Amino acid sequence: MRRWLRYVRPYWIYFIAGPLCMIAEVIGEVLMPKFLQQIVDNRQETQSVSFIIGIALAMALTAVIMMAGGVGGAYFAAKASVNFGSDLRMDIYRKVQRFSYANIDKFSTGSLVTRLTNDITQIQNFINMLLRMALRSPGMLIGALIMAIVINPRLSLVLAVTIPTLLVVQFIIIRTGFPRFQKMQTKIDALNSTVQENLTNMRVVKSFVREDLEKKKFASANGALKKAGMRAMRVMVLMLPMMSLLMQVTTVVVILLGGRQLVSGTGLTQGELIAFITYINQILMSLMMVSMLFIMSSRALASGKRIIEVLDEPVVLSDDGAKHKDKTVDRGAVEFKGVSFRYYKNSEEKVLDDVSFSIEPGETVGIIGSTGCGKTTLVAMIPRLYDADEGQILVDGVDVRDYSFENLRNGVGMVLQKNVLFSGSIAENLRWGDENADDEEIAAAARDAQADAFIRSFRDGYATELGQGGTNVSGGQKQRLCIARALLKKPKILILDDSTSAVDTATEANIRKAFDTTLHGTTKIIIAQRISSVQEADKIIVMNEGRITGIGTHDELLADNTEYREIFFSQTERKEAAQ
Repeated sequence: MRRWLRYVRPYWIYFIAGPLCMIAEVIGEVLMPKFLQQIVDNRQETQSVSFIIGIALAMALTAVIMMAGGVGGAYFAAKASVNFGSDLRMDIYRKVQRFSYANIDKFSTGSLVTRLTNDITQIQNFINMLLRMALRSPGMLIGALIMAIVINPRLSLVLAVTIPTLLVVQFIIIRTGFPRFQKMQTKIDALNSTVQENLTNMRVVKSFVREDLEKKKFASANGALKKAGMRAMRVMVLMLPMMSLLMQVTTVVVILLGGRQLVSGTGLTQGELIAFITYINQILMSLMMVSMLFIMSSRALASGKRIIEVLDEPVVLSDDGAKHKDKTVDRGAVEFKGVSFRYYKNSEEKVLDDVSFSIEPGETVGIIGSTGCGKTTLVAMIPRLYDADEGQILVDGVDVRDYSFENLRNGVGMVLQKNVLFSGSIAENLRWGDENADDEEIAAAARDAQADAFIRSFRDGYATELGQGGTNVSGGQKQRLCIARALLKKPKILILDDSTSAVDTATEANIRKAFDTTLHGTTKIIIAQRISSVQEADKIIVMNEGRITGIGTHDELLADNTEYREIFFSQTERKEAAQ
């Protein structure tokens, strides 16, 4: 409860005002049958116009107060629940932003989307209903019960059987419903993941003509959700008729017993019988509302458990223990000391095994090796996207774990293997590198990345809107935009992870020339498949199965490193064969 109270405190006035307003509606509900009783029983007085007008005015005033209370209760309940949901959603989003790659791997993207949307909506709806019914249902139950007992205590004994029966039914339904609703939410996760994967990779789906397969996958996920949803909804389907049946049976019993008292004239008037039946219906209706609240609570509890899983997830990487939070990356020196790393900590297989090397500020270093040898994982450790299991990574002589995330990552520019652009204009995307960059600085970075020419060929130039993920530009254009974005950041360390694989060799050469002038003092680390991309680097690191097998210049490695030599000659032979 303490966890949820922090979202209640800022809006406590709404949480209090909503239920209080509903009390006015409850009082009116309890008084209305009494007014009706007076009209029916006081027959002689009803012949007086003033009496009728007085009762009518009292009923009209009560109705107005009930309306004001109902509107106020609904308004404050909506304000409280919407603000509660908004703050909770913001906290979850902030937590997800702190997640490391390892944390994100644990939760699927579709699951996180569901928790941020559907699960919070379930809790928000429950709070709204709770505030409207928290005092209204118990208040009407207690008020109507008291009035029914006052009218005829003996006839009220019928409720001694009905109420416990209803409570037992509610308990069984809630106990059955909770696991079903929890399972339904996991099926929503799976459906969202399927939809997201399909829409994100639509071009691949179409190019392989796999629409039918994707339809089958969606139909399977959709069918599983339908099945889980039907199992959960059966609880609701059973509850309403059962509650209605008990209400009708109770009403029939009251009419039979009360009718006998009325006919025999043993202490029950016609007006009292009508009022008593109304109060019985109010009691049973309030119990039905409480049961609906419990059903909603079972779904909200299932959603709340899933939200708590995200909020309680320990962040694998944190800069809380950083010793030099104010330090920035000033020179760009990088050193690895005996670094080892596993993705799965229980696994014996290491992705990186005892890696050691150093890079001087301003050097250009190439990293080359077979697919899956650990190149990307290696460079991801410099900005602390992962932490080493063993050893140290130093930047400017300081362990990367002693920097704040902000200062360390501000000093490192990355062009990832998978190029990502966001919806918005080209200029807005490039300003991710420097949000304060002016138009000339943006154009200069684009020229260095060999992107300016094709950008200006678009009708709207730098104002051209990119589709989600940059779907309306080619792979090579996307790579060059990502490089321009990194250049605009003016980092002390620039990491290019196979980021020119989709551009031709001439364009790649021009980009490297721009690096030599624009990024003269920047340390450049280039991961490449083509030796021509790193041939002119100050030194080249050769990797194989998580280990470094050679470090040196192109000529040194060609002379001394068998693996490098094999890669070089295989690429040279392919090139000659192609010519």
